[in-house]
Amino acid sequence: MLKSHYYEGLTEAGCDEAGRGCLAGAVFAAAVILPPDYENALLNDSKQLTERRRYELRTQIERDALSWAVGIVGPDEIDRINILRASILAMHRALDQLQPRPEAVIVDGNRFTRWQDVPYTTIIKGDGKYLSIAAASILAKTYRDDYMLRLADDYPQYDWQHNKGYPTPSHREAIRRYGPTPVHRRTFNLLGDGQLSFDFAE
Repeated sequence: MLKSHYYEGLTEAGCDEAGRGCLAGAVFAAAVILPPDYENALLNDSKQLTERRRYELRTQIERDALSWAVGIVGPDEIDRINILRASILAMHRALDQLQPRPEAVIVDGNRFTRWQDVPYTTIIKGDGKYLSIAAASILAKTYRDDYMLRLADDYPQYDWQHNKGYPTPSHREAIRRYGPTPVHRRTFNLLGDGQLSFDFAE
């Protein structure tokens, strides 16, 4: 059973990101404030859930949360500042939108930069331990999937409707065959061969 909170007596937001390891597209992050002592036995790390269950839970999270938001950092920004900083920036952008303002933040993983003057704790595998982080993982994942499905309509040869921009063999073969798109991440090893050898369309 996932825990309802980490900080006792504070309005706490859980944060997580999706798309950090992708070759294409933006990185998404979500921040969620759940009611005190919230319970939902179905909530879990988004990677442990079926696609259908994730979307069912997104509806429940958006209905039940005291506040929720999604932050986005695009591929150009990722290339400029690096993916770790971009992931944290996406979390900050999500936190900026929350009303009420959280009094504490818990984050999946082990890297974060303080947001405003609010105390925070990083929690390895936190999306499988705390409800608000699990909720954030589901929102980040589903909203990013929606975004990649829209991009797949423009770039059907890259199979983004299935791989969502992650480095699958079919995705890398499409890059090799057709070259990168404007939404591929220029600083990533697109072919898996250690080389950054493409001229990108401007």
